[in-house]
Amino acid sequence: MRNKSVTIITVAVLTAAVIISASGLVMAKDDQAAKAKALVEQGVRMAVADGEAKTLIAIGDPKGPFIDGELYLFAGPLDMIALSAHPYRPALVGRDLSKFKDSQMFSFIADFGKIAREDGAGWVEYMWPKPGANEPSLKRTYIMKVPGKNLYIGCGFYPAPVKE
Repeated sequence: MRNKSVTIITVAVLTAAVIISASGLVMAKDDQAAKAKALVEQGVRMAVADGEAKTLIAIGDPKGPFIDGELYLFAGPLDMIALSAHPYRPALVGRDLSKFKDSQMFSFIADFGKIAREDGAGWVEYMWPKPGANEPSLKRTYIMKVPGKNLYIGCGFYPAPVKE
């Protein structure tokens, strides 16, 4: 009887450890999403308070206030498929990106403007290689319209893969 009790307790402890570990993965994913959203909201607040020009300069600065580890802001106009500021890919700024698609042929930059115009804010998911990688991975990007401006601000992250 004692061995059976020990086995049940061991299984219960192992089950609890697996559940806690899995919830840690979900919390980490949610934490990145919350950080990305908060960074976008901070950029939008700056654009409203200090103006679009000053905000775009700050967003385009790779050592600026909108870099948080792997998270960074970028910005684009609502009415065309282009970028207005990007800290790590300045060559994309001002270019027509209407043919820019992910590995699944999804025009995600077009969706950035659409989400901002139609919903004011929201998430876009697409496949994009992580820095230094060739194979695409899932990327989630939060987009928010700057009130009263022809501008959205966004921030993306790569969610941790779900372990089975």
